[in-house]
Amino acid sequence: MLGLPDGVRACLFDLDGVLTDTAAVHASAWKRMFDEFLAGRGLPPFDLAKDYSEYVDGKKREDGTRSFLASRGITLPEGSPDDPPSGDSVWGLSARKNDLVQQLIEKDGVKVFPGSVRYLEAVREAGLRTAVVSSSANTVQVLAATGLTGLFDARVDGVTARERNLPGKPAPDMFLAGAEAVSETAATSVVFEDALAGVAAGHAGHFALVVGVDRLRDGVHGPALSANGATTVVTDLSDLLDTP
Repeated sequence: MLGLPDGVRACLFDLDGVLTDTAAVHASAWKRMFDEFLAGRGLPPFDLAKDYSEYVDGKKREDGTRSFLASRGITLPEGSPDDPPSGDSVWGLSARKNDLVQQLIEKDGVKVFPGSVRYLEAVREAGLRTAVVSSSANTVQVLAATGLTGLFDARVDGVTARERNLPGKPAPDMFLAGAEAVSETAATSVVFEDALAGVAAGHAGHFALVVGVDRLRDGVHGPALSANGATTVVTDLSDLLDTP
């Protein structure tokens, strides 16, 4: 009773906002980093209600940085992955945001969504293959901190994407790589995502099902998930345990 179509043999889970309550951590880090940068230029602050979901949520750090800067008409040097957090470049700002995420995780720890973890465990008990597909470069640390590492057969994350030069979400490449890593295809795999870019990636990859997770429950994010490619929308993955 997993609420999945017949023929599905693999489940591909985003991490932040789907299984772990780290989306709020990322949002806080993005806001603090951009607010400090924008204040130095006399510009309005980062808007959590609009800017986070539209420009950075679910994307690789550097893609999110580029997207938001472009929305404000700001052009910075690209820099390189070796740029320090103090550098005013795309990679420098991205490194600054990552430092803030790590500080917040170290300070406050990581919480999981118990219902979604229960669903993940049910998927494993049913014999389906599982992969975590996250844009975060901190995926390994978060999985270790929450004890979820052993529940996945494969991992495709921000580090993997950089090493293999995979385009980030909303391109489908990371999810397709996740399916391949567990010896399955899009036609036999389901995507679980809470970000607009993530459900768009699932839709673009023609997966068997794209499940959008609406944590905001504000009457706006759920419809937006559907509009961007979610086949079905739930407020927690445990909702699917009751679906015939």
